[in-house]
Amino acid sequence: MDLQYGLELVGTFVFAISGALAIREREHDMFGAGFTGFITAIGGGTLRDILLDSYPLVWIADVMFLYAILLGVLGAFIFPRFLSKLRKTFFLFDTLGIAFFTVLGVEKALSLGMRPEIAAIMGMFSAVMGGVIRDTLTNEIPILFRKEVYASACLAGAIVYLILNYFQVPRDINLLISISVIIAIRMLSVKYKLSLPRLD
Repeated sequence: MDLQYGLELVGTFVFAISGALAIREREHDMFGAGFTGFITAIGGGTLRDILLDSYPLVWIADVMFLYAILLGVLGAFIFPRFLSKLRKTFFLFDTLGIAFFTVLGVEKALSLGMRPEIAAIMGMFSAVMGGVIRDTLTNEIPILFRKEVYASACLAGAIVYLILNYFQVPRDINLLISISVIIAIRMLSVKYKLSLPRLD
């Protein structure tokens, strides 16, 4: 199992936790949490693959992604006290999820022969659309439309990946650096309450 495949499974796992935790706090049953976790985990990647005309969809072609989702949902229910003790658990899992899926989305688009500009957009779509669907299902304002630095962090990470790829930085190192950039931007922006200029 190479690094990319492992990270994609981890990203699916943490996004499933993110979705399950979002609905669990509203006292819905396990099926509701499972459905939300599933949609959150596969939403962005599915949209990416449809736009790139890449079939079969990843989660249909490889059952391991369904198992990763199942483990994420079960983890949110079996270890609720442990997860509740983690500071800003929901934010942590969401940040990890968007970081993983951004760089993996860029990687897949490039592997299909897309231009770098398109690859960056596909990486961002892979990362944020699952969260947008999750927020819509839970009757929240999608995080994409809030003041927080979210999609722009993904786009920055995608650009870093493309730059390092241009200079032929080893692939695994590139993945780790780009993921770290997204996580750092997201965490620093929340800690210091940074946001992009508003259109007034």
